[in-house]
Amino acid sequence: MSRPPITKAGSERLRAELEQLKFVDRPRIIAAIAEARAHGDLKENAEYHAAREQQSFTEGRIAQLEALLSNAEVIDVAQLKPGDRVVFGATVELEDEDTGTPVTYQIVGDLEADIKRQMIAVSSPIARALIGHSAGDSIEFTAPNGVKHYEVISVRYV
Repeated sequence: MSRPPITKAGSERLRAELEQLKFVDRPRIIAAIAEARAHGDLKENAEYHAAREQQSFTEGRIAQLEALLSNAEVIDVAQLKPGDRVVFGATVELEDEDTGTPVTYQIVGDLEADIKRQMIAVSSPIARALIGHSAGDSIEFTAPNGVKHYEVISVRYV
């Protein structure tokens, strides 16, 4: 089984979230459970049930992050020497050839993909279409809403 790739920055973000959950959120939730227990009857204690539910979610996320981080292969994008070609970790500036709309994406591992932050998974159709191309190339890929055509404007590694 191959290890899923993750950028060094993505790994650091997940580790920071894990630290927050383990050393800030977990102790706060344990204290909230203890305080709610002190109020007496647990059957009708909304604060207790809410804290237990939050604890369950937090422990699940901690386990998930620990598993992801222990299995992931951290790739330092700054150490890659791909020249001007698009590979994992690239930040690619594109222009939609049909509308002229510019867009910028970073190609990251599935674990850290977040379209709101313009971070697309290396396994996504657009990322697979971009891999190996350089500035000036045109690419075509099938998106859920049809075939898209983009021109690669620039490729950089941050």
